[in-house]
Amino acid sequence: MAWKWPGRGDDHHADEWTGFLEKGVRLEGTLELAGTFRVDGQIKGNILSEHSLILGEAARVEGQIEGNHVVISGRFDGVIFAKGRVEIQAKGVVTGEIHTPCLVIEPGGIFDGRCHMLTSSEAAKPLTIPIRAANQG
Repeated sequence: MAWKWPGRGDDHHADEWTGFLEKGVRLEGTLELAGTFRVDGQIKGNILSEHSLILGEAARVEGQIEGNHVVISGRFDGVIFAKGRVEIQAKGVVTGEIHTPCLVIEPGGIFDGRCHMLTSSEAAKPLTIPIRAANQG
């Protein structure tokens, strides 16, 4: 089930949301997501996301994120593997490692750790250059 986030115009590039964890919710383990998902609760473990993952200002996450587009306004401690973009917003705090082709840190955002800039999946494809032999003779 997907729905529009109520009362928001800044849906972080997505109109449909598949779910959220509200402030006060605690989860320990692995969370697998499809679609845009927002976390404002506490998670200790792994998050696997196919689309956009948004950690709101109240979010406290410790563990590993494997995703596409990751937006952090809360606190994250661990390792992020992103195929797309990672954004640390003005109130976001990230401690650990980030593996991504694109990292954006807004003024006020904090990142303490290591960043590994990867090539995008398109750039990672091998380049083939046709070579033609000239006839000698």
